[in-house]
Amino acid sequence: MSGLQCLASENIWFDKHRYDEAETRFYEGVNGPSTQSSSHAGGDQELVSRMKSMELENQALHKVVTDLRAAMQKLESRVAVLEKSPSAAPSAKAVPVQAAPVKQAKVENGNDDDDDDIDLFGSDDDDDGEAERLKQERIEAYAAKKSKKPALIAKSSILLDVKPWDDETDMAKLEECVRSVQMDGLLWGASKLVPVGYGIKKLQINCVVEDDKVGTDILEEEITKFEDFVQSVDVAAFNKI
Repeated sequence: MSGLQCLASENIWFDKHRYDEAETRFYEGVNGPSTQSSSHAGGDQELVSRMKSMELENQALHKVVTDLRAAMQKLESRVAVLEKSPSAAPSAKAVPVQAAPVKQAKVENGNDDDDDDIDLFGSDDDDDGEAERLKQERIEAYAAKKSKKPALIAKSSILLDVKPWDDETDMAKLEECVRSVQMDGLLWGASKLVPVGYGIKKLQINCVVEDDKVGTDILEEEITKFEDFVQSVDVAAFNKI
């Protein structure tokens, strides 16, 4: 027996793949229409909801457009009124000018010779005069305030060297004579004895003076009057305070 004869005698299904494909297409055909119809139904429902939403949006837009048209109409009417209003403005400004002649007429009834002195629209002279008066008052107030402050007094510190005649001079008596010099603007300060030589000591004394009242010349003149004790007076130091 040949090979083909053996295969023919065997119970083998050579066309099974064809039957499998046919069975698959059959089941796809059975299940397909139901799935497709449900998808079509869902799509129709979504389309209906979108259309309703668009209708609502269109209604809202229509209302907005209507409101805008009304606002534009109001604006146009206001612009029209404003364009016409300048014609009425001059009449309002002319009221003060018309009131001025009434005042002039009253003045003319009082005195006909003073017409040239009347300033119908006011003058800046009054304002300038008021400003000048205020300025003068401020200057006077400042001067009065400044005059109440005490004036700065110029003072100086002077260190004097007072020399005796010899080593036998009573230096205590000499200092007493120096301090006895009293005048307005003079204040004596500290003092000390400084050796000069050969047993002689000089009196070094400090004082504060007001420059406008006391000078070094008058101090020297007054101190040298005590000629029994004082030989000379020298300015050792002079400082402005």
